[in-house]
Formats: sequence, structure tokens, C-alpha cells
Amino acid sequence: MPRVSQDQLDARRHEILAAARDCFARFGYEGATVRRLEDATGLSRGAIFHHFRDKESLFLAVAEDDAAAMVETVARNGLVQVMRDLLARAGGSEGDTAGWLGTQLEVSRRLRTDPAFAKRWTERAAAIADATRERLQRQREAGVLRDDVPVEVLTQFLELAYDGLVLHLATGRPPGELSRVLDLVEEAVRRA
Repeated sequence: MPRVSQDQLDARRHEILAAARDCFARFGYEGATVRRLEDATGLSRGAIFHHFRDKESLFLAVAEDDAAAMVETVARNGLVQVMRDLLARAGGSEGDTAGWLGTQLEVSRRLRTDPAFAKRWTERAAAIADATRERLQRQREAGVLRDDVPVEVLTQFLELAYDGLVLHLATGRPPGELSRVLDLVEEAVRRA
């Protein structure tokens, strides 16, 4: 029997995550039945659950994948850049924007309704907040960030702006002048 390389396993896992992200975004967690996940991925339940223990683990992997990408962007370029990237994807033709937004909204819903999920998710949310605080602290030390407001308050301000942008785009409202709004958000945290 031929052996499957780790690269092939990783590629298959990535394909499953991408298809599952779209399925969860379209149908929500409950509506993304195993049958729908099979249809979305083009794989059998055995093939899907070879990579993920169950639907809960698959959803958490999708959300973790999105959170890891977000932490990386925040650490490199800040939370405003995450917002700019999201806005650019929403205005373009990339098909993953709806999936990404859907995952964010489903995470928010499950945080409110599923205590076990909320407990598992706490660590991921903390990583995003930590990356934002660390980036802001580095910016403050470089003399770029305003120093009359505590870093924790600026972190919460940026998190609220991010949450508002996600909600705005997820409800289908047009982007309008959101690029200029993000300029204003960025100016609000910079040293005058």
C-alpha cells in the first residue's frame, strides 16, 4: 500500500478546512450536517474524520486556522491591517470573505450559547488580544503611538472597531467609506 506523504496529508487537511469554512458560513454550525460537509469537501465522512475527530473539532480547527492567520497579521502589521485586509477582500472577488465572516459570526454565537466551546476558545482569543497589545506596546516604544491613553484601552478600542467592521460586512451593508473610517481609527491611536 503506497504511503501518503506529510505534504499530501497537510494539503488534504487544508482542502477540508477551506470547504468546511464555506459550509459552516453558509449553513451555520447546526446546519452544516455531515452530509453537507461531505458534499462541500467531495470526501466521505471517513476521509473527513480521519483528519478531524468530529464536527466540533473540524469547526474549532477552522476557527483556529482563522485566528492563527489573524495573530500573524496583527503581530506583523497591527489589527488595523487585519481590518484593511478584510475590507479589501469584501470589496474584491475573493470567495473566502463570506466564509471567513461566517466563521467569525458562528464563533461569536457559540461563545454566547456553548460554555464548553467558550472555554476552549478563550486561549485563541487571548492570543489575538496579546498580539494586539504587544504590537501597540512596540509602537509606543517606537514613538508612533499616542502615550496619553493606556495600551489596554487602545487595544479595546481597536477590538471594538474590528467587531463593528465584521458585523457591518456580515450583515451585507455596503462598504461605503469604510476605508476612510479605518484611516480615522488608525489616526486615533497614533501620536499627534
